[in-house]
Amino acid sequence: MKRQVIIYPGEDGYWVAECPSLPACISQGKRKTEAIINIKEAIELYIEVLKEEGRLI
Repeated sequence: MKRQVIIYPGEDGYWVAECPSLPACISQGKRKTEAIINIKEAIELYIEVLKEEGRLI
């Protein structure tokens, strides 16, 4: 399953990445590529928790 991710420069010089379809699923990185890697991991963990709790994905 693919998810839309929005990446933008943060106020602290880091790149922010968020997944709008998963509320509060946000990550960041010093570079865009790092932010992308981090948000992918955050999405995987977010979905894992939803499954464990028996919630809809």
